[in-house]
Amino acid sequence: MVEHFPPIDREMFKKGGEDRNPAVQLFGRRFFADQTVPELLVEFLLVASSEKRIGETVLTRDQVLPGVDILQRWPEKAHLEYAVKARLNLKLFAFLGASKLETRHETHRQHYRQLISALKDPKTLVVSGVTNGTEVLRTLGNLFLGLQGVGGDRTWCAQSFLPITRELIAGESIWRETRAKASDVQDWDAALDFFSHSQKIFLSRGGELLYLQVCNALRQDASTIKAWCDQAGLSPSTREYTPELLHNALQTGISSILDSCPEAVGKLASFIDTGVDPKTAERTDKDLGGKPRFIRCGWCPVESWPEGLLFAIELLRLCEAAIDPIERLELIEIACAMQVLRSLCAQSARYVEWARERKGSASVLSFVWAISDPEGSNTVVKQISRRCVNANQRMIYEAIRHPDIIKVLDQQERKDRAQGRVWRDPYREADGRYGYKLFLTLAKRIGLIIPKRGAGARFVLNDKLLRYLVMSVIRPGERVSYETFKDLVFAHYGIALDDEKIARACEWCGTSRLTTLGGNSDRWVMEMLDAAGVLVRLSDSCSLVVNPFDGEGKAS
Repeated sequence: MVEHFPPIDREMFKKGGEDRNPAVQLFGRRFFADQTVPELLVEFLLVASSEKRIGETVLTRDQVLPGVDILQRWPEKAHLEYAVKARLNLKLFAFLGASKLETRHETHRQHYRQLISALKDPKTLVVSGVTNGTEVLRTLGNLFLGLQGVGGDRTWCAQSFLPITRELIAGESIWRETRAKASDVQDWDAALDFFSHSQKIFLSRGGELLYLQVCNALRQDASTIKAWCDQAGLSPSTREYTPELLHNALQTGISSILDSCPEAVGKLASFIDTGVDPKTAERTDKDLGGKPRFIRCGWCPVESWPEGLLFAIELLRLCEAAIDPIERLELIEIACAMQVLRSLCAQSARYVEWARERKGSASVLSFVWAISDPEGSNTVVKQISRRCVNANQRMIYEAIRHPDIIKVLDQQERKDRAQGRVWRDPYREADGRYGYKLFLTLAKRIGLIIPKRGAGARFVLNDKLLRYLVMSVIRPGERVSYETFKDLVFAHYGIALDDEKIARACEWCGTSRLTTLGGNSDRWVMEMLDAAGVLVRLSDSCSLVVNPFDGEGKAS
């Protein structure tokens, strides 16, 4: 079985235990097809910005990451737990008016009216030079509705804000409508008992798993990290391969994301949520004993630390780039999605025999994504890319059918049948929502695979993905040769752009190496880089790719 971090007890034979799923057993708890790309980022930052607990150790909200000493001496069987805030009043204020009529329970409407009435009180919300409280509230309502991140078609409480400040990041709340109707709920105080804050429906643990991967990478020795980077052909700075220095830089970088919004927006959000009705927050954010309500994270594979390290380095470079805060969030969303895709392939390659045998033709993580030009004008590369998509899906499919996983499932089946429970084949759901179809679905969402519907799926790059690659594999303010850039994206993501690497992709897919690609299969890449203003042509045979977004924390 896959060794896991943190070293918690697995939910293998527990009724409803997530670890029963064969894909979860391999990839960790859990990546899930129903979680959108923005929600991966929201959940990642939710963990980072919340109060956390590891055994007896409590971390304040300002401590984005556990200390390296804690990570390296993790208590046995201790979960990573984090205390989420529901922010029901703020969500009600921002989202109720724009939600579907059928999702608005009468008690929600009642409390909304009470909240608006209390905020209209001149003694409650004082705005200099303004006497019309209704106009002020309408403006504030439009402001926070404009910060809606995802979930516009859901019940208001299941929606999320753009995570531009700590005070807008909230946990998942689900309104249990059927139970509320059966109990004939009449007021808000009673209605609070019918909100679930522990279900994982939309924030489905993907962000938690990404956070754990970063923590897992920071547990490694600097010598181990440096040796792996040398093998991969990477040249990280001292700060990027030294866990203590990388930890401190990430702590600062992620905190800067959480504090990038004007302070007034956070204060307004906090006031609307708790200023006139602190009791709702007390009921939703604390347990019956009045202590913070903690949620337990799952686990990630210990052996996945290399991809976790790459993710941490990429995050740091995006955090320190001198770009617009909203654009930064969009790029970090892409980083989260790309990390899920990379994790699925890298972990699968460790457990599939043919992938291990062909690792000499692949990237350091033992997989390849052969990229074709967006227009599909190079027919040969287009076919290779399609073959590569199929090979990656097949690898994921076979990996979750590893003999060790099948053995565990056989044990589960015998136990279930002995106890009179109906046995259901877990592979249909594993393939569709956790495995190779998750890979295909998520890659299509970010434009890495086209078309979105129909046959002939192939890898491509759009402008946003290429911009992301430049900013994540090159440190802010630095430049590398075009050839080095292609080597870096191959090392980070197995992305094959030129003739030589696409020929290697053929071998990795199980076909003969092609030598007739023409020598210009990556011309479109240079044209896109040139159009983006990040290509410096020194001569006909030599060009540089530059990351011009030089942040204050430029790496040495």
